[in-house]
Amino acid sequence: MPAPATDTDAADNYDESLILDSIDRFLERDVRPVAHDLEASDTWPAEIVESMKELGLFGATISPEYGGLGLPATTYSKIVERVSAVWMSVSGIFNSHLIMAAAVERFGSPEMKAHYLPLFASGELRGGIALTEPDAGTDLQGIRTRAVKSTDDDNPGYIINGAKTWISNSINGNVLAVLAKTNPQADPPHRGMSLFLVEHGTPGFRITRKLEKLGYKGIDSGEMVFEDAHVSTDKLIGEEGRGLQQILAGLELGRINVAARGVGVARACLEDSVRYAQLRKTFGKPISEHQAIALKLADMATRVEAARLLVDSAARAYDTGERCDMEAGMAKLFATEAAVENSLEAMRIHGAYGYSKEYNIERYYRDAPLLAIGEGTNELQRLIITRQLVKRYPA
Repeated sequence: MPAPATDTDAADNYDESLILDSIDRFLERDVRPVAHDLEASDTWPAEIVESMKELGLFGATISPEYGGLGLPATTYSKIVERVSAVWMSVSGIFNSHLIMAAAVERFGSPEMKAHYLPLFASGELRGGIALTEPDAGTDLQGIRTRAVKSTDDDNPGYIINGAKTWISNSINGNVLAVLAKTNPQADPPHRGMSLFLVEHGTPGFRITRKLEKLGYKGIDSGEMVFEDAHVSTDKLIGEEGRGLQQILAGLELGRINVAARGVGVARACLEDSVRYAQLRKTFGKPISEHQAIALKLADMATRVEAARLLVDSAARAYDTGERCDMEAGMAKLFATEAAVENSLEAMRIHGAYGYSKEYNIERYYRDAPLLAIGEGTNELQRLIITRQLVKRYPA
């Protein structure tokens, strides 16, 4: 894959087009032919992951000094849209990984960055973020996982105890950024939360089971426990008490990613429906010429374009380095709802074929609802948008 763009002149736009062309070729060659069968059997796409390593996707947003591509969010979101339009699960394999990498690059020590980021960028070490717990999802301040400083002077570090659930890349990855409480008495609670890198093979850390899901198959979602799991002091990302802020900074990019996935799924629904509506005939003409179907197609197309513009706006805001949780929240809210609505309309347009596992429509219909839940529910996005509106435009 060619080097990423560094500014917005014509040459850099050409660079972006080369990157996107590489992604399109990869998708047509390595993903589309196998996506249906791998998704149906819920099989980890090992060969696709190897191709992603070669493309540099695991280092997409990691700085070039650490071996990454250093892509801006505007280009990254376009990649995610393309990937998700073919098979949404593939985008999750590198998204959670890149949120973990962003936390290390922004807040890790020079030694941590020098060691881990090149391994993350190459895909030799892959993983994600371990935040959600059985009793704490959207309310991350309610987590119960504890990290206590070791009292063994010969083996300094932290002892972690607790459980995490619904963690992407936890089974087929090999490292996670784990959020834990280092000071449960802190007020407010977020001041007592810290972020740690925990690798597979750490004594006391084990995956307990793979979770079965309605959709989003092929990518693993695991449950895990920490039972006196010891991590050395150098596995603490940044400083104690800043873990929640560190991971929330990465979730801005995560929400842009999920929004871009929404555009991809909504677009796939539209493209399949436009194609089918021209081929399927009733009452002597293609169903695209029937007003009831034409109205659906027009609304679907408008949702895709509006969602894409919101994602691009959020990505541009993110690339400035300024806080963009309102823009990311708007993009995530609208684009993911567009995916849900378009998937239902696509099923209605396809009729019985939309309900059949022979077609991709039922997969879009199963995948889309996750987008309205993941990276913060859409109800939460509405609250974030409103809070930021009040802050930015005080009476």
